[in-house]
Amino acid sequence: MNHTYIIIMAGGVGTRFWPFSRSNYPKQFHDVLGTGRTLLQQTADRFDGICPPENIYIVTSSKYKEICQEQLPQLADDQVLCEPVARNTAPCIAYACYKIAQRDPEANIVVAPADHIILKEDAFRATIRTALATTEGNNVLVTLGIKPSRPDTGYGYIQYLTDAEGDVKKVKTFTEKPHLELARQFVESGEFVWNAGIFVWNVQAIKQAFTQFMPETAEIFAEGEPVYYTDEESAFINKAYSLCKSVSIDNGIMEKAGNVYVVLSEFGWSDLGTWKSLYEVSDKSDELNVIDGHILLYDTKNCIIKTPKDRLVVVNGLDGYIVAEYDNVLMICRKDEEQKVKEFVADAKERGNEFV
Repeated sequence: MNHTYIIIMAGGVGTRFWPFSRSNYPKQFHDVLGTGRTLLQQTADRFDGICPPENIYIVTSSKYKEICQEQLPQLADDQVLCEPVARNTAPCIAYACYKIAQRDPEANIVVAPADHIILKEDAFRATIRTALATTEGNNVLVTLGIKPSRPDTGYGYIQYLTDAEGDVKKVKTFTEKPHLELARQFVESGEFVWNAGIFVWNVQAIKQAFTQFMPETAEIFAEGEPVYYTDEESAFINKAYSLCKSVSIDNGIMEKAGNVYVVLSEFGWSDLGTWKSLYEVSDKSDELNVIDGHILLYDTKNCIIKTPKDRLVVVNGLDGYIVAEYDNVLMICRKDEEQKVKEFVADAKERGNEFV
């Protein structure tokens, strides 16, 4: 029996990717890179050879269940776990891990978001295998850390102890999104990596961590053991989520636990959180434009333009802009002011839910 399992978290709305990412069809269900596969499909494809298809679980919002099943038809009903409300990553991970534990107490689990880009997939699989070998039979919690290429304030940072040989290091501290000067110091020290938000552990180690650091959450999902994989599971989960607090796995467990390790990783990673991050990982023209659509450009450079294929778009004289159109919303915004997108979404919501 293959004891490796994958949990893909696919419930987020991806507000910073508006208007492309919308509450009824978030970015993980789009073919963002123009490869013919959506981000969710690419994430599942990435684990070919790591575990059999029946060991892949998706955790998503109940409103995205049908989209998940359309995009990953190989998954059985039991493999698409539906959250009645969003409660951040700790309850989502607890639900999936306690359910898997009921079927396989020896499960060795990888948790990955559905909306990340990984350009070097062979290197990624090798890193995952290193992490799985570390967690199999050991009471440790492993996270993947990306060697930073610049002092970026958009990522969390992990400090590790540099005394051990190899790529698996003991974690010393976690720091959420530091200011620029601190990020610069982190990168220069050589002791920090970006937190990729990809986790690996065996199911007994994570259950023990929930019991120790989030006992209420542990109790809630342990009570479901008799009903997982039955018709009563859905009603139980609706009740369970009404009792859960909204907590991230980083705040709830990883920052508190003493048995956390990081695998130093380089596999062309981006969390694809923003338009700028898509611009950075995409192929660019001689004028440093990234274009996707039916587009004519004149005297335009350093832009990312993504518009419907059935509409001719003509752009003249722009430098450093995002031009994005999807489903009756057009956004034009300076690339270096993309943090305003959340503000745009809040204001658009007042015009009507169909715009967000």
